Amino acid sequence: MPRKLDVSCDGVYAYSIYIERSFDKLPEALRTLPVSGRRVLIVTDTNVAPLYLDEVKEHCKTCFEYVDSLVLTPGEEHKNTDSISEIYERLILDGFDRNDYLLALGGGVTGDMTGFAAATYMRGIAFIQVPTTLLAQVDSSIGGKTGVDFRAYKNMVGAFHMPKLVYSCIGTLASLDKAQYASGMGEVIKHSMIKVINGVDYYHYLLTHKKELEARDPDVLEETVYYSNLIKRDVVERDPKEHGERKILNFGHTLGHAIEKCSHFSYTHGQCVAFGCLGALHLSHITTEEENNEIRSLMESVGLDTKLKEMNASEILAATRKDKKMDHGHVSFILLHDIGQAYIDTHVTDQDMASALQYLMQTGKILNNEA
Repeated sequence: MPRKLDVSCDGVYAYSIYIERSFDKLPEALRTLPVSGRRVLIVTDTNVAPLYLDEVKEHCKTCFEYVDSLVLTPGEEHKNTDSISEIYERLILDGFDRNDYLLALGGGVTGDMTGFAAATYMRGIAFIQVPTTLLAQVDSSIGGKTGVDFRAYKNMVGAFHMPKLVYSCIGTLASLDKAQYASGMGEVIKHSMIKVINGVDYYHYLLTHKKELEARDPDVLEETVYYSNLIKRDVVERDPKEHGERKILNFGHTLGHAIEKCSHFSYTHGQCVAFGCLGALHLSHITTEEENNEIRSLMESVGLDTKLKEMNASEILAATRKDKKMDHGHVSFILLHDIGQAYIDTHVTDQDMASALQYLMQTGKILNNEA
C-alpha cells in the first residue's frame, strides 16, 4: 500500500515523503503546496528524460502556471559548477522568482545539483524531489543535503536546503540497470546496519527477503524504501545539520568516498559504500565468520561486489584526509557496537584503514574478527 511520511526540522513540519507505485498521484501531492500560479523548472538528465519527463511534465501542467524542463548530461563527472550555471541561466531566462520551484527528476546527482541550485538562486527558492533511482529514493532525496563536487572531491561545495516534497515512484526501479540497482542496495544495506527502527530489525528483514530483492519484487521494494526512509528521517529530525547523530549515516562513506575518487568513479557510489561498510565492519570486531558470509551473500545477491580490485592503498588513505568529515586532523569514522548500533569513532588510524583495504583487496572477505 502507498506510504506517506512527514519530516520535521527543529520540531517544525518541513515536508512529506510519498511512496507510490506510479506517478498518478503526483498532482495530488503537488497541490498540498502553494503551486497555483507559480512556475516550475524540471531538471533531469538524458537517461531519465526519455522515460519519465513527458509524463511528469503533463502532471505538473495540471498544477503550475508554467512548466519548463532542462535536460543535463548524466554522471558524477558532470556534478559540478558548470552544470549549476546551466540551471541558473535557464531560471534567469525564464524569469523565475523566489516564489517559484525547481523539481529534480532523476537520481542522486540530479537531486544534489537541483537542490544546490535551489538553495543558492536568489538566496533560496523551493524545490521538489522526484527520485527515480533506488539510491536517491532511500538516501539522497531525504534530509536536505545538497552539493556539487569540486575537482573530483565529492560534495565539497554544498548547502542544507530542505525539499518541499519528496515523491518516490517505486515503478521507476524496474527500469534501472543492474549497476544502478546494486548501487541503491549499497545504501539500503548501510541503513540496515546502523539502526533498528520501530522495533523492526531491518537487517534481518533484508536477509529473509533476499530472493525478492534480487527479483525486484514491488511489495518488498516498497517496504525497503519505507524502512530506509524511516531510519533516515529519525536520524535527520534529531540532527538536521550533522552536528552529532546524523554522522552515523556516513557508515561506509569514509573509505567509500576515497575509493570512489581514487577509482575515478569507475565504481558506483553505492558500490563504494558497500566496500566501505565491509571495511568498517572489519574494524568493528563484532561479527563471526558465519555472519560475515551472510552479509557478503546478501550483497552479492543484489549485484554488489565484495572484493575490491587492486588499488593504491596509500592514495586511498590520502584521499580520506581530504574528506569533509575530517575534524581537527582526525577522521570521524563510523563503526558498529553491533548490527543496528552505530557509533562515531575518532581513533581509527591510517594503519587500521590500510588493514581494512588489504582484506577487501586480497580476499573479498571479512575474516574472523573476534577480539
